[in-house]
Amino acid sequence: MLTEYLPFVGLLIFGNIENLILASQGEVKNAKVLSLSIMSIIIVILWYALGVILTEEAIKYANIIDFIGGLAIFILGIQAIVEARKSKRSKKAGE
Repeated sequence: MLTEYLPFVGLLIFGNIENLILASQGEVKNAKVLSLSIMSIIIVILWYALGVILTEEAIKYANIIDFIGGLAIFILGIQAIVEARKSKRSKKAGE
């Protein structure tokens, strides 16, 4: 059963990094921790359910899915860094 998911191991690892990036963005935007946590858990459960249900179909497109997922995570990372720097600069200017 685990062999079905091997093509998606990279996406699973990068997905965890994406969660850290989104948490960072939430912190920069002063989001409520509880609502952010609940929304994150709901999304993870939905993605898990979709993954379990659609693995056989998605396996045909594993390389494309990995590339798009990695690209999205890369873009989110850059966006998080830019937002964090803007926030840091605005806090420095306000002091």
